[in-house]
Amino acid sequence: MEELKYRGKKREGRHRDTWDPFQLNPIGAEKERKRTCFQLAQYLVAVIVGLAVLTSAVVAKGSLLVLSTLSSPSSMRSPKERQFYMLMLVFCLVCPNFLVFIKSLWRCAFKSFVQPNLRTMGFICAIECLVSLGTSILVLIVMPQFDVLTNLFISGGVCIVSSILQIVFRLQRETWRIVFPICSLVLVITGYCLLGADYYVRVSSFVDRQQDDCFIYVGVGIFSSFLVSLCWWENPLQATNNMQEVLSELDGFRDFVFVITSILRIVVIGAVYLIYYVLIQDSIVWSDFNLQNDDWELLQIGLVLFFLQAFCSASCHWFGVVACKIHAVRMSFALPVCCTGPAVLLLGLILFLTQAKELDGAKHTSIIEFCDSLVYLNNKNSTPLVLLEITRSICRTSLNSSYMTWPFSMLALEGVCMWSGFVTCTYYIWKIKVQRIERTSQLFVRRLYESAFIDLSLLLNTKMKVARARNQESHDDLENCVIYLCATMWHETYDEMLKILTSMFRLDRYRGDPKENHKDCFDFECHIYVDDSFMIEKDSGKRLVNTYVNDLIQVVIEVYRVFTNKEPDDVTITETPYGGRLIFVMPEGNMLYIHLKDKALIRNKKRWSQIMYLYYLLGWKGYIVKNPQKITRQNNPSRTSLISMDGESFLLPQYDNDTKRKHISDDNTYIMALDGDTDFQPKALILLVDRLRMYDNVGAACGRIHPTGMGPMVWYQKFEYAVGHWLQKTAEHVFGSVLCSPGCFSLFRGSALMDDNVMKRYTTTATRAGEYVQYDQGEDRWLCTLLLQQGWRVEYNAASDAYTQSPQEFKEFYNQRRRWGPSTLANTLDLLHSGPETVKRNSSISRLYIFYQMFTVGSSILGPASVSLMIAGAFQFVFKIPGTLSIIISVIPPVFYMLVCFIAKPNTQITIAAIMSVLYAFLMTASLFSIIGDMVIQGTFLTPTGVFLVSMTIMYLVTALLHPEEFGMIIYGLMYFICIPSGYLLLTIYSLVNMHIVSWGTRESNKGEGEVKKSQNVLCDKNCKLCCWDMKIQVTQETENLMIQQITSQLAQQASSVPITNQEVIPQTAPKLEAQSGPDTTKEEAGGGAKNPPTDRKKGQGERDKDLASIGSESVVSVGKQRISQSTYDEDDDDEEEEDDDYHFLDLEDRLELPASDWVQPVKEEFLKKLTYANLKRNLQEQIRYTLRNKQEDDVCEELVLMLTDTLNGELNAVGPEDILTDSQLEELQYALTEQARRILKTNRTERLEKRVKRAIEKTLIAPQVEKLDEAENDFWMKLLDRYLKPIVDTKAHQDEVTRELKSLRNKAVFLYFIINVLWVVATFFLQAIGNDVISIKIPKFYPNGTESGEFLKVEPLSLMFLLSFAVLLFIQFLAMLYHRVYTLIHVVSYRSTEKDYKEKDDEDGDGLVLENQIANGLVITSDDL
Repeated sequence: MEELKYRGKKREGRHRDTWDPFQLNPIGAEKERKRTCFQLAQYLVAVIVGLAVLTSAVVAKGSLLVLSTLSSPSSMRSPKERQFYMLMLVFCLVCPNFLVFIKSLWRCAFKSFVQPNLRTMGFICAIECLVSLGTSILVLIVMPQFDVLTNLFISGGVCIVSSILQIVFRLQRETWRIVFPICSLVLVITGYCLLGADYYVRVSSFVDRQQDDCFIYVGVGIFSSFLVSLCWWENPLQATNNMQEVLSELDGFRDFVFVITSILRIVVIGAVYLIYYVLIQDSIVWSDFNLQNDDWELLQIGLVLFFLQAFCSASCHWFGVVACKIHAVRMSFALPVCCTGPAVLLLGLILFLTQAKELDGAKHTSIIEFCDSLVYLNNKNSTPLVLLEITRSICRTSLNSSYMTWPFSMLALEGVCMWSGFVTCTYYIWKIKVQRIERTSQLFVRRLYESAFIDLSLLLNTKMKVARARNQESHDDLENCVIYLCATMWHETYDEMLKILTSMFRLDRYRGDPKENHKDCFDFECHIYVDDSFMIEKDSGKRLVNTYVNDLIQVVIEVYRVFTNKEPDDVTITETPYGGRLIFVMPEGNMLYIHLKDKALIRNKKRWSQIMYLYYLLGWKGYIVKNPQKITRQNNPSRTSLISMDGESFLLPQYDNDTKRKHISDDNTYIMALDGDTDFQPKALILLVDRLRMYDNVGAACGRIHPTGMGPMVWYQKFEYAVGHWLQKTAEHVFGSVLCSPGCFSLFRGSALMDDNVMKRYTTTATRAGEYVQYDQGEDRWLCTLLLQQGWRVEYNAASDAYTQSPQEFKEFYNQRRRWGPSTLANTLDLLHSGPETVKRNSSISRLYIFYQMFTVGSSILGPASVSLMIAGAFQFVFKIPGTLSIIISVIPPVFYMLVCFIAKPNTQITIAAIMSVLYAFLMTASLFSIIGDMVIQGTFLTPTGVFLVSMTIMYLVTALLHPEEFGMIIYGLMYFICIPSGYLLLTIYSLVNMHIVSWGTRESNKGEGEVKKSQNVLCDKNCKLCCWDMKIQVTQETENLMIQQITSQLAQQASSVPITNQEVIPQTAPKLEAQSGPDTTKEEAGGGAKNPPTDRKKGQGERDKDLASIGSESVVSVGKQRISQSTYDEDDDDEEEEDDDYHFLDLEDRLELPASDWVQPVKEEFLKKLTYANLKRNLQEQIRYTLRNKQEDDVCEELVLMLTDTLNGELNAVGPEDILTDSQLEELQYALTEQARRILKTNRTERLEKRVKRAIEKTLIAPQVEKLDEAENDFWMKLLDRYLKPIVDTKAHQDEVTRELKSLRNKAVFLYFIINVLWVVATFFLQAIGNDVISIKIPKFYPNGTESGEFLKVEPLSLMFLLSFAVLLFIQFLAMLYHRVYTLIHVVSYRSTEKDYKEKDDEDGDGLVLENQIANGLVITSDDL
């Protein structure tokens, strides 16, 4: 209710100034705020991860201590038991090395292999052998000789080498922090001294018959701890500038080194075990490893402790990585790991105190009596074995001394010293700063963790992040980047344009508002490339922008008004060699460019628009920033258009952005490819940027695309998109690389696009049949194929959501997929063909992944046959038809439709497909019930088909539950199921047979003269909708009368007299051309032309002249809403979809030279409406408030707004609310407002604000600028057009040749598909004909309760094989989805913890005119210098 009142109050304010106060408010225009539920979820996840780290570390450490205690020679276990527990201890040390071996071997075999440097590898192997030797001696030899408390404390000494290196290399940012490693070294040495003193007291006090040989173990323990501490030598050294070359070289072949070192470590562990216990102690009895039935308890305890230790240590390492990645380093990583030792001690004490009665300890008054009684409990089966041994181990300390117990305090002090030593050694972890989803290699030095010292291993392995030398790369700090948002438009409607502009303005508010803090460091520009932007006005011959551009201009004005409550300030209109350009400065100072493409000057279609902006943004702008002398210099820096909205003066943002990019590498320059109807939030873009920032080999990243719209076709696509992203894209991301990053919402790395064989090859003009299919029908997939073949990785981020319009009509959907299907197949086959070479170049693509893609391609090729067999099964069950006959019946419709596609026109094919889709939907429903009925008849669902159906249902439900925000998609699953024949059978046939048609198929403009002629004899023209497709009914007059012939001939003569290019046809007239009486265009007026394209061609020339004369001189822009279409050569009426926009005749010499400024003035008049009284009043108020924000002069600000508004009302008293002011009126108004503001500021003694207020007034009254393109950039465009983008000129012979090649390619593809599917169907048919009794696989039949029925289910081998293969494929994708979900959750939580929080901050900048370059160190040009 409050929101309704707020909007009503704002509307009332506008209504005082104009009779048209109504405005659009796009969904999502409101400010983004942190949601409480997300904050709570973030803290909850952090707490859960922290508890997981602590719990797993405590269990891993505790289980190792228990195994060490049970295998001790002083334990009360038998030699056989001690021998087995010692073997489990060996396995605990081997396990992490084995895991690293498997992972590294996988990466070497299937990812990348780099030839190692033998000298470096030898050095690493020597270090690893010493570490493994120290670990083995300490855990297998020394620790069993000590009591459990000493074993708990002694591990803290493994940080000694790290402390020494920190002191030697002075790795502290602040000098005083060297105290921490010094204290660590002192504390560890003190702890070792206390250890020796404690055992000296035990020997001298005869505690538990302690022998003198314990001093040898103390010495060996200290030495082995030193060897273990060598494990983390690389961490301090990587933080220095001394060994960077060696370490960088090591990173290249680290995987191979880990393969070798893990084997060496396992060998050393086994050698220490065998040498000590076989050769020295001679205590191993090999026959005792043959456990009998009565050894079940021994086996159970040993294996449970081993699996607990192995699993929990690995889990602790993984949860520690997660804690760092979600920005919970202190709460969920450092604190739990540091508290592991005290937690283990505390847990042991609690267990001891609570379970003392179990040990009969309450009957004894002294600790000595209690310890003596433990020997008698050894034979009692009711005694907890583990608790008994731990208690017995504690009794080996000075607590059990008959003389004095105070030496026990030395043991406690030793524990405090050791714990304090490693905490102070790893002090830097509490101050560490990590980026979102930071790479594990940037978080931890080594991939290997030490399971015996899991807590210390995690802390000591965490990278020290210190200042590096300037000439060395460091990923510690977030690097600045430039993002170019590039949207391509092709006949979008008003509402679709509204979505993309709203998204861009949201990003502008997110990035640029000086009042609000955010942690993402990036600059961005918005570029919109509008295809087919111009038309020729029929009567005057003027070249004007068409209705789509007029709609776009109205959308920009409307969105600007919604976000700022005023009109656009800085608007620049520029003529360019490719058409024109509109430049806007967005509310927060970021740039918006609208590039208007003239199809007579430059190639249209999306791929050529992409080449256009890639060469402009990466090629040209990259060139001028590398050559600063090429940057245009401003001759008049005090020009009003150089003043930003916050009142500060600076070079025009476009030049300022070019200057900033000089300091940004191509690796940090990103291209955001968008469609003209994409809707996204800033979060979606930032999540994609994270992927490219953190992983240098990622060349592109895409998000989760959500189709929007209404109707059954959209419902089908919603579930299709959901399943494709949930399972297919995640599997591609996890197992290899995503094959297609959709052009509607994808982020590309500049250096990847600029790589060899990418951008250059992307400019290739299709000349052969296969090239038309691969290059132009799916340009985004082809671009990704080029990136993959060059070694770049393409990733998928499921949390990055974008919404785009999807086809809502059956015909539009089929035409879209007619492009996508062959293009997908062509690019996948191209990638598979180059598979061996791609595997060598691309570390993300392995041979197994190539095999996976081959399997998926094979499954898709067999899709039509599989659907036909499914329908045959429905026939067989429902109508009781024999199997062979049902197969014959099921293949008749596909064969019939294939013949139809070869004979009939495309529109007829689609109409027949729509009718067959409805019939197939009924059959699929029958098929579903047939499967259920079969399970009912069999009395069990444990049949192959039943298990498959039930498991798939459960799998999809679980998948949907793991996507809670998209769970509603599961509702559309039934629609998807019944449309499977349409999507996988009929659509496949339609796509293949019509492969030779290379037109876009969607958003096609109306065609040329053929349609005009066709419509002249129509007596009745009706469009009937049935379900989700259109049926067009026409009644025509067969005999043309003389009047119609005369009108037709006159029309043709008058059309031929208008000098237009061969590329264009007679322009269509808009349905209604009415003068706009107000400056604000409503949604219906501005969007009507786009949403309802004019099709009325029945008017004669006299009627057109009458219409044009009636609208008056003020509606030049409205007249500009006429459209022209590209002329094509149609052989017959229904082939309007077959024409390609690149197929046309164009004589460059006959191109009409039109006045260059025809379109500029009407566009300028649209923006001049800001100078009406109503708009000026609102603009002035908002400009003053914004200029004086955060100046702590609210009273002065409101007084200025009030008084200047009164002055404005007085000066413009005689002006109407919608009248545009003249130049003289603007000058008088500016003088009056400036004088009034000066008096007010002087009265309030705030003269320091005068310059700001003056600039705000000037900015309010500025008119749009018309500029010429810079000479150097103009030359660039001319040469680019000539080299790559000039309109294609094709001869009739060449076009006929391409058509023949396309049809030949179509025939080959159809034949291949047909043969493969026929072979599959024929094989199944003959198996049915032979009979299940002869050839079948017998599967025992089980009831749901698990009992066997004694009967057998007979299944065909081919059907079972295909079913199992498909099930295995889905199961693999399901596992990949689970893995991907976890890391998506990590990324989302990480983002939420650093999400932009809108908080006001003080503006401390000066009040003078300042030109400041943030890159220059302290270089400031003041107004005095100017």
